[in-house]
Amino acid sequence: MIEYQVKNKENLPNTFNLALSGFRIVFMGTPEFAVASLDALVKAGFSIAGVVTAPDKPAGRGMKLTESAVKLYAVEHGLKVMQPSKLKDPTFLAELKELNADLQVIVAFRMLPEVVWSMPRMGSVNLHGSLLPQYRGAAPINWAVINGEPETGVTTFKLRHEIDTGDILLQESFSVAENETAGDVHDRMKDIGANLLVKTVRGLTDGSLKERPQPVNDKDALKHAPKIFTDTCRIDFQKTTAEVHNLIRGLSPFPGAFTTFDNKMLKIYRSEKEVTPHFITPGEYETDGRSFLKFACPDGYIQVKELQLEGKKKLRVEEFLRGYRPAAS
Repeated sequence: MIEYQVKNKENLPNTFNLALSGFRIVFMGTPEFAVASLDALVKAGFSIAGVVTAPDKPAGRGMKLTESAVKLYAVEHGLKVMQPSKLKDPTFLAELKELNADLQVIVAFRMLPEVVWSMPRMGSVNLHGSLLPQYRGAAPINWAVINGEPETGVTTFKLRHEIDTGDILLQESFSVAENETAGDVHDRMKDIGANLLVKTVRGLTDGSLKERPQPVNDKDALKHAPKIFTDTCRIDFQKTTAEVHNLIRGLSPFPGAFTTFDNKMLKIYRSEKEVTPHFITPGEYETDGRSFLKFACPDGYIQVKELQLEGKKKLRVEEFLRGYRPAAS
């Protein structure tokens, strides 16, 4: 539910449109998720004084320098780009100050030092992929899906010292289907978040939007979203089908939940639950060699729908089984 509504841009008075063009924003972001927000701000008529993104990095087999998705967009649209390796570098800080931004907007970027986030006269706004105060941290989409949440959302808030604790500006929630992956949620969320961000900045420019403190929750009731590590991705088939299914979809498409199959790592990207009594040891699998592969859990099976065996490409289970030859025993 959107907590704040703005009139259609077409119905705004000319004086407000003029205010948009004079309101200077510095945008900070790196991945594709952030591009949707930058594009929405540009299309809404805001003046983007500069874009800050990650330095080019070597990637791929040839280790060629790769530009971030945000940089590619910014260059294509003629926006000024800055790529500091250190955010406290005096040269970068001086260049940033010269942009004379009214507001900084941060989407999927690294942690900012106070000297950066406090620089604009109106501070800095962050778009976070959860309904704060729940799922503060680096991987909110993943953990919401891993935990089987039927609903998640996005929050815009003002930055402050403690990570993801600043005053809330706007929030919007949406439902999560039981078979949706983190990637599916990500793709929907980037557009929902971009629209919410435009409403947030409009509300700040016309003075109609006020900050409110995050709800004070019992610390034990807060769910966190820390970084994902290898141990997080290892499937434990002693857990219920719901827990395993949620782990698989919460780590898809990256980094991927995995198990061992014929002494090789097998990543599972899509699955379905089959809750049924059986006498198979959890972790063992059944297959007809043509159409299905399923692993046993205490309360049923995990039906594998999309997978990738170590050293092979990602395949639907039917494609995998047509070309699969078991390892010699």
